[in-house]
Amino acid sequence: MSQPTVIELFAGVGGFRLGLESVGWKTVFSNQWEPSTKVQHASSCYIANFGHSGHSNEDIKDVVDQVASGDRSLPDVDLIVGGFPCQDYSVAKSLNSSKGLEGKKGVLWWEIHRLVEFKRPKFVFLENVDRLLKSPANQRGRDFAVMLRTLGDLGYRVEWRVVNAAEEGFPQRRIRVFIVASRIDLALPPVVDTAAYLTRTGILGQAFPAKPLGGGQTFNLEADPADITQRFNVSGKISPFLSAGIFEANQVTTLKVESNYAGPRTNLGSVLVADDQVPPEYWIDEQKLPAWEYLKGAKAISRIHPGTGIEYKYSEGKMAFPDSLDKPSRTILTGEGGSTPSRFKHIVKVKSGYRRLLPIELERLNGFPDGWTKMNAEGKEISDARRSFFMGNALVVGLVERVGKVLHELANP
Repeated sequence: MSQPTVIELFAGVGGFRLGLESVGWKTVFSNQWEPSTKVQHASSCYIANFGHSGHSNEDIKDVVDQVASGDRSLPDVDLIVGGFPCQDYSVAKSLNSSKGLEGKKGVLWWEIHRLVEFKRPKFVFLENVDRLLKSPANQRGRDFAVMLRTLGDLGYRVEWRVVNAAEEGFPQRRIRVFIVASRIDLALPPVVDTAAYLTRTGILGQAFPAKPLGGGQTFNLEADPADITQRFNVSGKISPFLSAGIFEANQVTTLKVESNYAGPRTNLGSVLVADDQVPPEYWIDEQKLPAWEYLKGAKAISRIHPGTGIEYKYSEGKMAFPDSLDKPSRTILTGEGGSTPSRFKHIVKVKSGYRRLLPIELERLNGFPDGWTKMNAEGKEISDARRSFFMGNALVVGLVERVGKVLHELANP
């Protein structure tokens, strides 16, 4: 049995690679580029863990342009993966050569699309925030509809599932949408029972067994991508895309599901280090506790709209303070680091007092090895704030493992 191969795009600090290589995949090319920063922090951390071989730290558009022109060769692979930015994927006029895109970061989706078109992998495995299924606000679901239509045009069956990591036994309530596209010439079994496929027998159904909740619907998505951009769900207030679904032969079938996971579960308390291993700067002085408690409390604040001068109430609901140790944590955000009081940073109460979470604990919440983000490629320590930022952008490695295992079996029948 040959070892299946993968290209990893938008690699971050390597969450996809960690999960996939643990179940037998071989990464032959990876790309990580931060366009808004001079220092390429994530790429440097990636290299520190995996080495330089096969890694690219350059604008993905330049890479794909070189592949398109024949100036660069990338190996043929079984799988292309990536956790790409969720921005704007609309088409202004035509899909031809990915022209006419709206939204600067939306272009990044089209680089994935172009590379899939050039390399024709057996599978494509993508991860994004679940907001993708209902963006933009004035055309709920349009962006995802464009993605489905264009992947379908390349000859792929596409399935998706919204997954809460905590409901799959992991110690963080991190909700993401997983998208898997399978090339239709692979002699895929026909989808006879859609509910069974989406909850048990499909790729994501096997990785994340679920039970249907009803509310399913089927509709055609035959329009040209440019037409979808202009007309899809213009008057709709909610997205037609539910928590699970499949697109094949111009038809979307989608339904609500909930996890049927019955295995062991973990919580925030399970990732904490001993009190004597916590640096002094992570403990919260009693004099600063009221500021933290206020920010996490419910509030209704009168504000004036700068454009209209109209007064309105800005409201926030109450958040747990401190965070419960016997439940999964809240989602890690990129602003988790730093000592400044914040509504969204985690605060735990342990025997020695109140404190923030350490980078090593954030790594554990995402399933990374301890100290994964500690060093850069030059052997220098990465700041705690930057390490926290990495984990706010990362995915849960164990979820990738589950999908990767199913894909591995399909890649080597």
